[in-house]
Amino acid sequence: MKKLSARRRHPMAAVVVLLLALAATGGLYAAFAPAGKAQADDTAQSLAIDEGKKLYAVGCASCHGVGGQGTSDGPSLTGVGAAAVDFQVGTGRMPAQQPGPQVPKKKVIYDQKEIDQLAAYVASLGPGPSVPSAEQSNPEGADAARGGELFRSNCAQCHNFGGEGGALTNGKYAPRLEGVTPKHMYEAMLTGPQNMPSFPDSTMPEQQKQDIIKYIESVNSDEAANPGGFKLGGIGPVSEGLFSWAIGLSALIALAVWVAAHTAKARKS
Repeated sequence: MKKLSARRRHPMAAVVVLLLALAATGGLYAAFAPAGKAQADDTAQSLAIDEGKKLYAVGCASCHGVGGQGTSDGPSLTGVGAAAVDFQVGTGRMPAQQPGPQVPKKKVIYDQKEIDQLAAYVASLGPGPSVPSAEQSNPEGADAARGGELFRSNCAQCHNFGGEGGALTNGKYAPRLEGVTPKHMYEAMLTGPQNMPSFPDSTMPEQQKQDIIKYIESVNSDEAANPGGFKLGGIGPVSEGLFSWAIGLSALIALAVWVAAHTAKARKS
């Protein structure tokens, strides 16, 4: 009897067997799912980088160098980040048609998937600002009045008070901001394209960028009031007043000359 009792199973043996069966059939899948998802994300990112490298070799390497190190025709791309690529390529400024003091906005030649792939490759060259999410660049609920104050303090010197743009030195210019998407405005502030200084989140927080975007959209919307009438490009009240005065005065002088000439002719006859 003692020998039979020694062979009797422990009460917890059934529980252990059940757990082993669940593990074998995927019952513990949830514990391993996050690691599997991360691996899938890494694979997708690697594929995007590979495809972006191919696009880069065709459309960008001739100016920026084979490895993004830069050449005499284009700056280094190491550390510029994905946001800079999304802005420059997404607005058609890159690839550039020809070198010059300012690269103009033009028709976009890549679709968004290709832009994302190019951005992934350039981001792999060195850490830099990432593409902002839709939530980050969304100005809904932002303060347009506070954005106007920030814009006049940091941006109006170049872009004009209403975002109409303006001339700079040596053939450079600040582009007009009407019609620019919130994402591209956010990326421009984040990365400082071409002649523009950069405003990282450490200098200008996310909320302030949203306020500025809200202000730009407000003053350039179809519903924006313009009590001053024809704004002449928004160059300012002094300049606009001087322009109107000069045109008006010239018209009065021309009218006076015409009246005097016809009066003298009438007297002779």
